Amino acid sequence: MKYYLAPLEGITTYVYRNAYHACFGGVDKYFTPFIVPHKNKKFDARERKELSPEHNEGLFVVPQLLTNNAEDFIKTANEIKAMGYEEINLNLGCPSRTVVAKNKGSGFLSQPTELNHFLEKIFSEYKGKISIKTRIGKESPDEFYQLIQIYNQYPIEELTIHPRIQMDYYKNVPNMKMFQVAYEESKNPICYNGDITSKQRIHELSIQFPNLDAMMIGRGIIQNPGLLSRVTKEQLYKFHEMLLDEYIQISSGDRNTLFKMKELWFYMITMFEDAEKIAKKIKKCEQIIDYNYQIQTLFATCELREDLRLI
Repeated sequence: MKYYLAPLEGITTYVYRNAYHACFGGVDKYFTPFIVPHKNKKFDARERKELSPEHNEGLFVVPQLLTNNAEDFIKTANEIKAMGYEEINLNLGCPSRTVVAKNKGSGFLSQPTELNHFLEKIFSEYKGKISIKTRIGKESPDEFYQLIQIYNQYPIEELTIHPRIQMDYYKNVPNMKMFQVAYEESKNPICYNGDITSKQRIHELSIQFPNLDAMMIGRGIIQNPGLLSRVTKEQLYKFHEMLLDEYIQISSGDRNTLFKMKELWFYMITMFEDAEKIAKKIKKCEQIIDYNYQIQTLFATCELREDLRLI
């Protein structure tokens, strides 16, 4: 089984990827937060940092593109390929209203004819590996019966399926009936994505789908970086310090650094027992000196949840 880190805007940056790889490992591919290509648009500063080969050395990184314009995809994919990247991922899964309103992300799924023409063009003209991350439809799971037939026409490097429709956003439960359809009918390698938050769930999926190629995990790893292995407080503290040091170096001032770290603790604080009061204090910190004091207190006085501890 291969494991991938899903893109999460603002969190799974190159800083996070490198610190995670150094402290935990176990991830076979890292996907970047999506880039929106345009004919006359150059990469902005954030995108250049994300794509810089020196920021991704030793990692298998897959840049992700969000577009419904084949020419824009091909142009940008060629620029990224020239940087040394082996694979480009097409985002057909983003459920954001602003994205969907432009018929991009999972909004593109409601236009199967246009989607098919788009795929036909990019697969015929782009000379590189293309993977796809998709939902099972926009308004109804039944849309997926047609979508899988479209996908089966093309040599997709890997088809990652989040078995929800766009209108679900991240609510309701993944539609495993439709994922079973993909598992049985896909002519391309498939990857499962959606609500993988425990080792037990990884085990269940492995048993249910013994020939599954890969799993893509997002919030499950952000909430528990030791999800794919095991974790100690010492290991987690080292991870935190690597992230903090790097964000201090590249951010302008305490406020920007703390914004990044607080966003991370929104997820990771659940790893600790009896940490509610300290979590509130971390959230209120405005200076790094105060933040560091609360972090030292957290690691000194709160234990990892019992189910996370090494035996």
